Amino acid sequence: MNAPTAIAHLVPEINLRPVPPALIEALQARFGAQCSTALVVREQHGRDESSFEAPPPAAVIFAESTQDVADAVQLASQYEVPVIPFAVGSSLEGHLLAVQGGISIDVNRMNRVLSVNADDLTVTMQPGVTRKQLNEEVKSTGLFFPIDPGADASIGGMAATRASGTNAVRYGTMRENVLALEVVTASGEVIRTGTRAKKSSAGYDLTRLLVGSEGTLGVITEVTVKLYPLPEAISAAICSFPSIEAAVRTTIEVIQLGVPIARVELIDHHTVRMVNAHSKLGLREEPMLLMEFHGSPAGVKEQAETVQEIASEHGGNAFEWATTPEERTRLWAARHNAYFAAIQSRPGCRAISTDTCVPISRLADCLLDSVVEAEASGIPYFLVGHVGDGNFHFGYLLDPNDPQEREVAEDLNHKLVMRALSLEGTCTGEHGVGLHKMGFLVTEAGAGAVDMMRTIKRALDPKNIMNPGKIFTL
Repeated sequence: MNAPTAIAHLVPEINLRPVPPALIEALQARFGAQCSTALVVREQHGRDESSFEAPPPAAVIFAESTQDVADAVQLASQYEVPVIPFAVGSSLEGHLLAVQGGISIDVNRMNRVLSVNADDLTVTMQPGVTRKQLNEEVKSTGLFFPIDPGADASIGGMAATRASGTNAVRYGTMRENVLALEVVTASGEVIRTGTRAKKSSAGYDLTRLLVGSEGTLGVITEVTVKLYPLPEAISAAICSFPSIEAAVRTTIEVIQLGVPIARVELIDHHTVRMVNAHSKLGLREEPMLLMEFHGSPAGVKEQAETVQEIASEHGGNAFEWATTPEERTRLWAARHNAYFAAIQSRPGCRAISTDTCVPISRLADCLLDSVVEAEASGIPYFLVGHVGDGNFHFGYLLDPNDPQEREVAEDLNHKLVMRALSLEGTCTGEHGVGLHKMGFLVTEAGAGAVDMMRTIKRALDPKNIMNPGKIFTL
């Protein structure tokens, strides 16, 4: 395999395409106050949570309907100007950056839950609905949507990046949970893919093609997903370990024994310290597993006892249990606040966040060697992981004004990803390729497979206007 260089993406490739004044005039005539060219608005829509810098888009359209999106895309297509979908802006890999210029289509105002079909365990909504909003709106039905990437991301963005998060070990990822989509194509046509039926053998699986396409094939304007019954009983626990290896070995054994654990998250001692400072908690500053069990009261009790026994064999101690929603929220604050706690631990820093996933049997091999490298580098970092499915994240905290730190962090990321690929893993388990993983995608999938992706892209977006410069270049 030909590996990308360690610092291949220190700076994104900027190749701005002209945005004719006639397009801006046409957009302002069609959208009025829904079209903004104010610099502060454009800058807000021209960056995400990645460490990349790029010029802002030329204009921002605040779409309020599918027709708004279709009209904006049709105008952009007429002038061959790039279109970048935007929602919450929580991307970590540069998905939202206007590296070829163009316009941003903000779908945050498209935030209505359109239909809840409780009998069929499905719900259909606009793309700007966030996961917390969705769960608030369906909780009276006794159902919930389990995909939890940590941030209160939009459902449209989660579908576009094939997100997963803390519950994936039991409930799967967006790939398994999206049933149907409404999408505006590169020509401005509105199409539908999939149905509310649980399965289908009708033609190409366009839904799966679009889930994870990162806005490069169309703009998602409607999403239908699966819902699940709220568990009869939920119990959460945290457990501290003498080492990261002990925590990882516990996780591997739990999964290999088939314990139907709903969540199992790893936090290293650096991250626990950062979270304690950020959230005023008093957690033991040791490697920690956060776990959650769903099911009947008897089933949850049996799962928890099994896991506690396994953890004890690996030195796990200081178990703290939580059964009420308030107690569980307090325990999970350590995980959900980890990223922002880390950023605040080094004022002014930016984070390069990794996102690899390996077969569960290779998790220790990949993670422990990467810890040794990170410790030796001298760069502050945090480590969290959805380790139940072999997915983990390092966040290297660097001074954005220090090129040497950036280079060291990129080298650490390079070594980590290449190690994951050598263990038959992937360069990104859930964040997506965006800008940062473009070189690694070729290493992972092979030139032939990436060329096939390019062929699909050219066929569906011949003018290359849908979020160009992401995943691969044409």
